[in-house]
Amino acid sequence: MHKWIDHIVVRVSDLDRSLEDYETKLGLKAEAPPEEEPHLGLRRAILPLGDSGRFIELAEPLGDGAIARSLEKNGEGLHLVALAVDDLEAAKTQMAENGARLIEATGMVFVHPSDGHGVLYQLIERE
Repeated sequence: MHKWIDHIVVRVSDLDRSLEDYETKLGLKAEAPPEEEPHLGLRRAILPLGDSGRFIELAEPLGDGAIARSLEKNGEGLHLVALAVDDLEAAKTQMAENGARLIEATGMVFVHPSDGHGVLYQLIERE
């Protein structure tokens, strides 16, 4: 069912400062300038990890939303881990049958953090 970790999202309070840290201290560079995603309530930058298509996403909140609430409650840090699956519908069905609480929002599927021992997981269909 699960194939690999597709990407992780790190919530940050200052995207520009965080990008500078990731570039100078970790050697990771954004593939493009940061972009605003108002429908998701965030401003983000994508830092590719090699040629695999996997990446780290740095996300700064724009107004109120999941990132803003999580940043206020938990501070900066890991926001979610996205897991690639072969078949999203089959994965959703199996996880729900196993008792996982799924959250569907803005066309995306998440596993409630309490079922991931504090980690929010996102399911993404990848071939």
